[in-house]
Amino acid sequence: MPETLTSTDSSFVLREDQSGIAILTLNRPEKRNPLSEGMLKQLTEILNDINDEPAVRVVILSHTGPSFSAGHDLKEVRANQSVQYYNWLMNLCSNLMLSIVRLQKPVIAAVEGVATAAGCQLVASCDLAIAGENASFSTPGVNIGLFCSTPMVALSRNVASKHAMEMLLTGDPIDAKEAARIGLINRAVTAGTASAEAYQLALKIASKSAMTLRIGKEAFYRQQEMQLDVAYSFTSEVMTTNLMAEDAGEGIDAFIEKRSPQWKDR
Repeated sequence: MPETLTSTDSSFVLREDQSGIAILTLNRPEKRNPLSEGMLKQLTEILNDINDEPAVRVVILSHTGPSFSAGHDLKEVRANQSVQYYNWLMNLCSNLMLSIVRLQKPVIAAVEGVATAAGCQLVASCDLAIAGENASFSTPGVNIGLFCSTPMVALSRNVASKHAMEMLLTGDPIDAKEAARIGLINRAVTAGTASAEAYQLALKIASKSAMTLRIGKEAFYRQQEMQLDVAYSFTSEVMTTNLMAEDAGEGIDAFIEKRSPQWKDR
């Protein structure tokens, strides 16, 4: 399979850092930002790099052009017809989604256009999502004989089963207001303001203890798949560990003393 790209090639994904926020921009507008081999590799590599960068506290995933992402590059898919290649490609895509979930910093999607199939999966995989009212979301694989099975994983973990099944079985798009209503995104905002709204949300989150955010995000996803009693046992241990951390002591003292906390991120 093709060699991994390096993050010095910024043609697929642009990166800009501001105030502890890494803004990653999908940058293949002429092709509707497909999750091609190059896009998948480079975005995963950048996220893995960010995981080791303490200066970055929050990530925003944005896009150029009218489409957030059209999903897999179908021309690329048809040009490489083999079980080996398809397994490799699906694994590559799944690794990206897992990289987002496992990243020790929150990831916010800022959507101003169409997010279809694996593009919709990418939005659903982010911790938070803000979309302009002009955005739309769909899992249309059923229309071309290719059920959106991998997008289904992220979709069904964000919205209720019947909403997910309707999207998957019909392939029909939903607008941003409906996406917010069913829980696929956090909220729909005025068209053209999704990135600005995501940035303000990122600034608010970035002001928190990075250690606390890391503990909380990891615990959130781990407890989701546990039985209720196991989840309470697990999160009780997490709370105890968190209480013993320096930032928790500083935060509690600052609250009692009515002052702003000074985080050490430990």
